[in-house]
Amino acid sequence: TVITNLFSAIPKIGSSIVAVLWGGDCVCDATLKRFFALHFLMPFIFLVLLMVHVGFLHTTGSSNPLGMDTSTQTVPFYPYYFYKDLLGIGWYMVILFTIAMCFPDLFADPENFIRADPVKTPLHIQPEW
Repeated sequence: TVITNLFSAIPKIGSSIVAVLWGGDCVCDATLKRFFALHFLMPFIFLVLLMVHVGFLHTTGSSNPLGMDTSTQTVPFYPYYFYKDLLGIGWYMVILFTIAMCFPDLFADPENFIRADPVKTPLHIQPEW
């Protein structure tokens, strides 16, 4: 709701941004799927950026203000293991993205899609007494 309110506060285009990102102002099936897909993808995007960063560090070394030669300190990747790991990570990502994008409700909790009723407390929140 905070993100929706922030985007909707943008003059003239705020409501359009909210409609594109979340599917509207209400919490419904499309909104939940987009929210979960976004939060599912972000860690993998950060992981890819981290892998690119580490790959560049191993290839070129880190820059330093003294201008010292760092080529003796770089550790080369052995090509077989590097490409084998990339292939394994690639297949893993393809499988995860296929599940997340084609079958988003496969591992979902059915209570996420129950219509909100302000009078009735959901079962998972009710006390045990």
